[in-house]
Amino acid sequence: MRWLSTALLPICLLFAGCTSGSYDLMETASVSPRFKDTDPQDFGGKTPHRHQVHGIDVSKWNGDIDWYQVRRSGVSFVFIKATEGGDRVDPRFTEYWQGARAAGLAYAPYHFYYFCSTADQQADWFIANVPREAIQLPPVLDAEWNPSSKTCRTRPDAATVRSEMKRFMDRLEAYYGKRPIIYTSVDFHRDNLTGAFEDYHFWVRAVAQHPSEIYSERRWAFWQYTSTGVIPGIRGGTDINVFAGTEKNWHNWVAAVSK
Repeated sequence: MRWLSTALLPICLLFAGCTSGSYDLMETASVSPRFKDTDPQDFGGKTPHRHQVHGIDVSKWNGDIDWYQVRRSGVSFVFIKATEGGDRVDPRFTEYWQGARAAGLAYAPYHFYYFCSTADQQADWFIANVPREAIQLPPVLDAEWNPSSKTCRTRPDAATVRSEMKRFMDRLEAYYGKRPIIYTSVDFHRDNLTGAFEDYHFWVRAVAQHPSEIYSERRWAFWQYTSTGVIPGIRGGTDINVFAGTEKNWHNWVAAVSK
C-alpha cells in the first residue's frame, strides 16, 4: 500500500525543519508557555513552547480524564500505556483510547518493555490485548531501565537489548502495518541506542536540558519535556510532549500513518 511506504520513512525525511537542533519554527525569542507547569524548567532559547504541536502521555495513574476538555486545552495527541512485559495490561487502556478517539485526539498505545520476558512473549501479549482500531499513530516501544522494579531489574548487554527490541518491533510492524516509535531515556539511550535504529522515529525524555544537549546526534520526532505539566481535564501532574515539526507537518504525517 502506498501509505505504508510513506509512513515508514523517518519523519525528518518527510519535511524540513525536523531535527534535534532546528529552531526556525518561530522567530521570537520569548514565547509564552502553552501549558502551566508546577515545576517548570528553563530551556532558554530552545524552549519546547516554540513548537506548535503538543501532546501528552498517560497511564492508569492519571485517573479520570475529561478528554473533551483535554482536547479544548490545545492537546493534539496522546500516547496511552497499554501493556507491560508479558503479563500486564493497564486497566484504563481501553477506556482511555476510546475516550481520546471520541474527542478527536490522535492516539497510540505504548508497551513498557521488560528484559525478563522474551521479545516474542511480549509481542504476543501486546497483540492479544491491543486491537488494530486502538492504533491510529504507530505503536510505541518504551525502552528504559527500571531500577525500582520489584520483579525485573535485568540489564542485558547492548547487543542483546538492540536485538530484542528489533524482534519486538518487527513483530508489531508485521501485524499492525506501522513501524513502531521508540521511547527512551537518557541513560538507556547512552547505554544501548547511540547510533542505532536511525530509520525509526524517536520519542525522547529530556526534562532538564534540550535533547540536542544529551542525546548524541539523535534526530527525534517527539520530546517529553516535563512530568509536572498542568492539563485541563486531568488531575495532578501530567507528562507533556512536543512534536518536532510544524503544525502542517503534523497534519501531513498523521494523515499518512492513520490510513
